[in-house]
Amino acid sequence: MWTDLIRAVALLLVLEGIMPFVMPSRWRENLLRMASLNDRVLRFVGLTSMTVGLVILQLARHTL
Repeated sequence: MWTDLIRAVALLLVLEGIMPFVMPSRWRENLLRMASLNDRVLRFVGLTSMTVGLVILQLARHTL
């Protein structure tokens, strides 16, 4: 179980690092744009992201 968690975190770091590596100026612009959003919008984005992630995990669990 711990190895799966470590692998998931490692994959997250790899995926999160792609944008700043490939397009640093675009990534910076998007980060500034996100920072200017109000808390309600950011929470909605976070909730949506978590929900999509959980759905993908469940689909992968039941189909693979």
